[in-house]
Amino acid sequence: MTYCVGLMLNEGMVLLSDTRTNAGLDNISTYRKMFHFEEPGERVIAIMTAGSLSVTQTTIARLREAIEDPEADETQSIMKAPTMLKVAEIVGNMLARVREDIDEKLSAMQGVTASMIVAGQRRGGAMRLFLIYPEGNFIEATEDTPFLQIGEHKYGKPILDRVVKPSTSLADAQKAVLLSMDSTLRSNLSVGMPLDLCVIERDACRVSHTRRIEAGDEQFRAMSEAWSRALRDGFSQINI
Repeated sequence: MTYCVGLMLNEGMVLLSDTRTNAGLDNISTYRKMFHFEEPGERVIAIMTAGSLSVTQTTIARLREAIEDPEADETQSIMKAPTMLKVAEIVGNMLARVREDIDEKLSAMQGVTASMIVAGQRRGGAMRLFLIYPEGNFIEATEDTPFLQIGEHKYGKPILDRVVKPSTSLADAQKAVLLSMDSTLRSNLSVGMPLDLCVIERDACRVSHTRRIEAGDEQFRAMSEAWSRALRDGFSQINI
């Protein structure tokens, strides 16, 4: 399984994904689940994936193929789409087609499923953050709900509900998604390191910062331990 989370804030967007796709006792596999597409200063698009690896990899491959096709138009290439809404529609339609194709080939088996988070901005447009469902339809992050999650989201949601607001700084947002991931890592073995972190500043129209966090990362370990101590201290101070 996986866990991916995206935050849309006044200052920009923060995205985080794990890389685990298999967590069997003797077969642990990792694959990148975050992908960037950018024309610096003009547009930036980030996509995170969860679910069937065959569906998500094929979808990303076909999206890349359309980008590289000189004959692809604004209805086919996410790098030519006039708006982020159109980008979400292209990704959703591609995801739905790929899922249907693979479902047909594997008709004797249980249906495959996958979902995606699409984030980005084009020059002159607003930042937008979408969750794409397996059927190709989608929802968008708003001021009331400034974050979206896919995969094993239930363990990491409480801290986001409590601390994330549109006014949250990018620095605090990075801390929030990392602590959200830390809670998920502790409670679900199907989510695992390494982690991919991405920051997109408002109106930059490019990826502002990326970081790969490997297992044993000292900074992440220290943050995790500090959070555990803070929770224990807070718990001990509560009277009933």
